[in-house]
Amino acid sequence: MRIFLTTIGVVLALYLAGFVLFAANLPETPASVGKPDAIVALTGGGARLDAAVALFERGIGKRLLISGVSPTTTKKEIKALAHGGARFDCCADLGFEAADTAGNADETANWARAHHYHSLVIVTATYHMPRSLSEFRARMPGVALKPYPVEPEGIDLKEWWRDPRALRVLQGEYVKYLASMTITHVMPSSTPPLDHGQPSSKPHRAS
Repeated sequence: MRIFLTTIGVVLALYLAGFVLFAANLPETPASVGKPDAIVALTGGGARLDAAVALFERGIGKRLLISGVSPTTTKKEIKALAHGGARFDCCADLGFEAADTAGNADETANWARAHHYHSLVIVTATYHMPRSLSEFRARMPGVALKPYPVEPEGIDLKEWWRDPRALRVLQGEYVKYLASMTITHVMPSSTPPLDHGQPSSKPHRAS
């Protein structure tokens, strides 16, 4: 019993230490993203889309992929919500296949391969970025990924220990991050293979 309790205590201590490190080392929004081939935005909040579209309309990247779009959402609706312009009309693609972060990674990997892109800016929430990069790097080891984290609305991540909502969000995300690291690095064989076909017309089916 003593060995069991000691083991539990050590595991909990390691878990808590890892969580604190995870929360304390969340990435910050960079001042510059360089000259990437394209931008990828993961759905899940208006701030993510606003930031990605703003970057794209400033001339960053050749194309923009918005991954994880609801099948009922149109390109026209997203353009209005994110204040898109002329570049959005011609060169923004909507991805409808992804239902989670792993799906975002698969969808993006296929899209990047079809367009022969080798460098991407990834736009998602700050707390979601570590897990996103873990999934994306596992599927695109030869692609340079530049994180562009966006502060989520209504959550204070800088003083997360004072914000119960931030603590819940970070706790849940940390568990998912550990699971993602286990799947993508400890059991890499479980990572789905990429498609090798030609560019799909699905991203353009929205009007």
